[in-house]
Amino acid sequence: MADCGCNIEATDDAQRTTLRWVLAINAIMFATEFTCGIFAESTGLVADSLDMLADASVYGISLYAVGRSVSTRQLAAAGSGLFQLVLGVGVLVESGRRFFYGGEPVGVTMIAMGSIALCANVICLALLAKHRHGDVNFRASWIFSTNDVIANLGVIVSGGLVLLTQSQYPDLVVGIIVAGAVVYGGVKILTEARNAKNHSGASI
Repeated sequence: MADCGCNIEATDDAQRTTLRWVLAINAIMFATEFTCGIFAESTGLVADSLDMLADASVYGISLYAVGRSVSTRQLAAAGSGLFQLVLGVGVLVESGRRFFYGGEPVGVTMIAMGSIALCANVICLALLAKHRHGDVNFRASWIFSTNDVIANLGVIVSGGLVLLTQSQYPDLVVGIIVAGAVVYGGVKILTEARNAKNHSGASI
């Protein structure tokens, strides 16, 4: 009996549902964490929130790409990688500005928001786990969420150090590290998209 394509449609529907959930989680966390980062004068929180924004954009692009052609999915992945690069550079610039002009990050807020963001990203990882070996967009999503967990832990630790030392430098260091992770993630996604293109012979 000929394949009706039902399995492909079911897979696409499952991927869309997963992407809608992680997109909503990251969009809400971006708005919340960015607002808290501004009020707490925390480079680490602002950087982490922009990482959430980068993830939300990736999930949105991936949602658009589900069920579309290989070349479209590769283009979507390349676009998300480029967007992440731009955000990472922006965070590095902001970190430099705060280094020269100073700031007074609030350690308690950093720890609280970092913990909430960590829980959100663990949920995203659980949702993405069954799709992590899928196409380039889902591999990109898995990479982003894994990096986010590491970044969240860094924010929590730096918040504790800010409380102990009463210095902005732990916050700045984490902000720079998170920005570096964002840039690295963007480069990795662009590389994966390029490799997928070379493997399939499709044109990006």
